[in-house]
Amino acid sequence: MSSKTTVSFEWLKFRLDDPQVIIADCRFVLGQPEAGAESYQHDHIPRAVYFDLEKDLSGPVKEHGGRHPLPDLDTFADKLGRAGIDETKTVVAYDDQGGAMAARLWWMLKYVGHDCAYLLEKPYSAWKNEGYPVTDEVIQPTPAQFTAKPNQDMIAAMEEVKQKLHDPDVIFIDARAKERYTGEQEPIDRVGGHIPGAVNEFWMEGLAKDGSWKTPEAQRQRLSRYLDQKDKELIVYCGSGVTACANIVAFHEVGLHPKLYVGSWSDWITYEDNEIETGDNGERK
Repeated sequence: MSSKTTVSFEWLKFRLDDPQVIIADCRFVLGQPEAGAESYQHDHIPRAVYFDLEKDLSGPVKEHGGRHPLPDLDTFADKLGRAGIDETKTVVAYDDQGGAMAARLWWMLKYVGHDCAYLLEKPYSAWKNEGYPVTDEVIQPTPAQFTAKPNQDMIAAMEEVKQKLHDPDVIFIDARAKERYTGEQEPIDRVGGHIPGAVNEFWMEGLAKDGSWKTPEAQRQRLSRYLDQKDKELIVYCGSGVTACANIVAFHEVGLHPKLYVGSWSDWITYEDNEIETGDNGERK
């Protein structure tokens, strides 16, 4: 059984004036923290509101918790309300980074109890290049009241990850590029490698060649090994809990619902006694 997570350009085009649909621009470039907001100011989908990965979808960085810890939930709920989002609204998120930033908002909305959240089928640049409407007008949404109802079963903390490290009924899935997983390259974090026993499922393999999200059928083919092990618990992580959300989107499409290790690799390596594995030696369970 699949659970549709995307909407088409045509679907959104016919709802651009629908006040029940909130459009969320999530463009953000890692290493260039102002680039996404600047792109939004230049042009965006009409009526879109902007969500910044580091200012809105993350909390302050501390000793532990990774590079993009979750924000204070009351603060996040206030941001959603100011964007016009409450339990009656449908949210459609997009970015121009393969959907990873939008997937973070999608996951966070699910986490705080808002199920009516979707992703645009293709990147913003495709929307623009295909002649769909764009604007530089920044709207002031009608404020709403959002009440967060977090589902703690959707997340795994470091202690849980460590406890389940050698549990044969748990599969850890690393969403980063293979060279980061193996430790051959690590352009961001101070240590390379992966959580012992984790398997590698690069999140970008969930995208088609044109940058769109793969169909549920294609995702099912990609993730078939996990469908054959439905009794196993899945815990997904990446560098900082962002691109892992794109993998969770793919799993969601085929009816599987992994937990997210929010702190991910950048949290794991802040604990000196945590084990680290390198090379392509994480066997698929």
